[in-house]
Amino acid sequence: MAVVEVERCDGYAVLTLNRPEAMNALSAELRTRLAQVVRELEADPAIRVLILTGAGDRAFTAGLDLKELGAGASIADAVDVEDPVKSIEQFSGPVIGAINGVAITGGFELALACDVILAADSARFADTHARVGIMPGWGLSQRLSRAIGVYRAKELSLTGNFLGASQAADWGLVNRVLPAAELLPAARQLAEDMLSVVPEMLVGYKKLIDDGFAASFGDGLAIEADRARANAAVTAEAIERRREAVRARGQAQTG
Repeated sequence: MAVVEVERCDGYAVLTLNRPEAMNALSAELRTRLAQVVRELEADPAIRVLILTGAGDRAFTAGLDLKELGAGASIADAVDVEDPVKSIEQFSGPVIGAINGVAITGGFELALACDVILAADSARFADTHARVGIMPGWGLSQRLSRAIGVYRAKELSLTGNFLGASQAADWGLVNRVLPAAELLPAARQLAEDMLSVVPEMLVGYKKLIDDGFAASFGDGLAIEADRARANAAVTAEAIERRREAVRARGQAQTG
């Protein structure tokens, strides 16, 4: 049984964390395989969007495999060598998280690494680092506060309390909440929508948003201006053709 299942579609791939008997816990084997798979897909020009989900209906992933750690596996290796967040960041195109159940601690960090987060109505999020006695090492302490605000982040991280899907949507943590049966179809449709934009924009615009978000507001504006100038050689004919396509799409989506 593959610990990471890969379904290749037209322009995108669905990656499924596949240890349902262990709530898709992030064992060393799974983390290593995830990194390998993402590298392979990044090198494949036919795949431009990823969807990341978990097997079964209980868990996206329950985080680090605590049984493995309890048996003597190294926490330092998990932080420094087998970081699944860095694995996801190897992919230059958009990554859609389809959160199908609980996303706990390391699983929460992996969800936060995605560019767009869709959640089943059964999804729940929790940061239990403080309860287990392990400091986060995959970015949760910094990403979560930037996503939902520092006060809400402290509430979650310093209690270990669970956050339901509806509350996560209210706090801006997830893009939208769907019935479980509609989660993957919605993620697939979103991937197809992304694939319909100008191809080079999919990577370039994502990088612009990420680079600007990591900078100060003023520096972010400067980054945008520089890249706008570098991307200014679009022909009038191309703009007009694309404008007509945008107009037709807008009419179809409001009709």
